[in-house]
Amino acid sequence: MDASQTGIQTQTQTQTRFRIKILLTSLSAMVAETSTFPIDLTKTRIQLHGESQPLSSSTPSTNAFRVASEIVREQGVLGLYKGLSPAIIRHLFYTPIRIVGYENLRNFVSSDGSLSLSSKALVGGISGVIAQVVASPADLVKVRMQADGRIVSRGLQPRYKGPFDALKKIVAMEGFGGLWKGVFPNVQRAFLVNMGELACYDHAKRFVISNQISDDNIYAHTLASIMSGLSATALSCPADVVKTRMMNQAGGKGGNVMYKNSYDCLVKTVKIEGLTALWKGFFPTWARLGPWQFVFWVSYEKFRQIAGLSSF
Repeated sequence: MDASQTGIQTQTQTQTRFRIKILLTSLSAMVAETSTFPIDLTKTRIQLHGESQPLSSSTPSTNAFRVASEIVREQGVLGLYKGLSPAIIRHLFYTPIRIVGYENLRNFVSSDGSLSLSSKALVGGISGVIAQVVASPADLVKVRMQADGRIVSRGLQPRYKGPFDALKKIVAMEGFGGLWKGVFPNVQRAFLVNMGELACYDHAKRFVISNQISDDNIYAHTLASIMSGLSATALSCPADVVKTRMMNQAGGKGGNVMYKNSYDCLVKTVKIEGLTALWKGFFPTWARLGPWQFVFWVSYEKFRQIAGLSSF
């Protein structure tokens, strides 16, 4: 076999591995998203609770258990999966781009993956930003459909019948650019989440293995996912609250809206509800990110092993 044939074969193998990684990340993300979606719905409802109502007002306090119980009581168990379809669609774009993108960027910068934590954080943030810009319309639809449950609980008709109806109505009322409403806080959140999640998982797993705390198995993956979930939540929660509120407000062209931009939303939230409002939904977010990452990373690493690929 001559050099040209060897090069072609190598390129073909690389492309095949790339396609397999895309498929495996999508499959693992679908499993993780379906498993933890009720927690994400609960988190979204908590973040919207008491929106722009002073702490001194009569708005009752709430918690994750109370919100989840109300959803089940008013809409049944299936109400916990309101907005699942756009969430799945989002992850078909978002997760492969950020995961495979991070791995390719990391290996491009350093072939043996021996980057500093700060370098990994930067690579993770960049891949997260690119993925979020692509997936932002599906994220918008997911948030709107999750928030629709509050409208239904008041005896009103929901704004959207389904994800495609939501896309159609958003474009009709808010223009094509309306699909990217909240994209800036979304991108900020994606940068912070992936900076914490990908870099911390990668670094923590290598630390656990190199210090012989565990082999490259489910125990190492579990420890790494717990650490990455905590760091990602702490960094991203304020941007997540702003993103959720920006994406939830539906204003037509030239119509009145509660927030002019993400900065205005941040200022009003802190001014009216206090600084701690930026971490509304922290525990549901962590409770979701932890299991999500556990299910995703354990599934993804196992799928890679079955497919004959090296560990992430």
